[in-house]
Amino acid sequence: MEVCMDFLNCLDLDTMEKILMYLEEPSDIVRVSAVSQSWRDFVIANGLCKKLCLRKFPQLSRAACVTELNKCGAKEPVEVGSSHSMKWESLAREHRVYATLSRVCTSFPVKDCISEAISASSTDNYPEESINNTLHPKDIVLRRASYWSSKGKSNPAVPETLIYKLVSELCVITEINLRPFQAYFQLGLPIYSANSVRFRMGHLKRPKDFKDLGSSVCDGELPYPADDMFQWTYTSPEFPMAQEKRLQKFTLPEPVLCIGGILQIEVQRQEMDGLFYICMSYVQVRGCSLSPAFGVEILEPSGTFVLKKDMLGKFHTQPSLPETEAQENSDDHLQRRFRYLQHFVNMLQGHVVQVFDEYDSGEEEDEGGGEVDEGVEDEDEGEEEYLL
Repeated sequence: MEVCMDFLNCLDLDTMEKILMYLEEPSDIVRVSAVSQSWRDFVIANGLCKKLCLRKFPQLSRAACVTELNKCGAKEPVEVGSSHSMKWESLAREHRVYATLSRVCTSFPVKDCISEAISASSTDNYPEESINNTLHPKDIVLRRASYWSSKGKSNPAVPETLIYKLVSELCVITEINLRPFQAYFQLGLPIYSANSVRFRMGHLKRPKDFKDLGSSVCDGELPYPADDMFQWTYTSPEFPMAQEKRLQKFTLPEPVLCIGGILQIEVQRQEMDGLFYICMSYVQVRGCSLSPAFGVEILEPSGTFVLKKDMLGKFHTQPSLPETEAQENSDDHLQRRFRYLQHFVNMLQGHVVQVFDEYDSGEEEDEGGGEVDEGVEDEDEGEEEYLL
């Protein structure tokens, strides 16, 4: 009879925790917790999932607590019983929230994350050259050049800033892309690129005072300095910018959890005619939104926040197919797999039989030189739906 032994019982708790903390992804800890009840209890009791999430996203260090909404029809179950059971339920809740958060942050496709442009530190000719123009991917819109231009300044050390609102108050951002503007209507076709750029992410310091942030902006500028209005929870390193008219990609060293949904782009000036200008034609932010499954509530004046998980929140990686179309695709895929498997079995038995049908001929036509639709390149990817 085979003897099974749990090596967890052979190690002291500190050693076991150090071993598990060598795992890189929080999702790995979730798998560890599924090995057995004793392993799950160990992971929960020591908050390992939360610790790995904090290591991956240091911005979570300001989370005061976590809460689950719409659980069994109630906002939050009433905690009754001994202090030990209440503490255990709190630890288990943290484990569930951070386990789901880690899965969500690594399981969904990257998309555009800008919701709206808020303000620029200066605008040369408002509204014709406002920050709103940077949301359009084209250089010319309605027969007019589309770009944002700063005012000319004599001091190149003073940076310009652009502030955007993201699609939700919790987003994981991986890259930011900028395209400088080339003035095709000026002599020499100058490109008004910046020398360098860096990015900040954060939230409003007093959300109640600025519920409608857009209404407080006058001529494209904020009523107060940005640092007085926003709490920045992340600042990127400085990236050099090329003096070229192209979409320049700036990949962040690590994915960043933007808490509060505010992004600031800071650019250093370029000299032109004795003054320093910056012009941008397009800004793109790439990442994934964690809404509606996750949200935050900023606690004033500490700047900490409550991390909220909505138990009814759903994530869709792409729009669902109609039921009939989904069934047809599924049947088509299964039939194709069956024919390939049949052909493989025949080869193993020494009967080399080539199977030709409408599916095989269709693939050969694609390989023969027709255009491939990129939208259907990986038809099996992205159809997964999570109920959190």
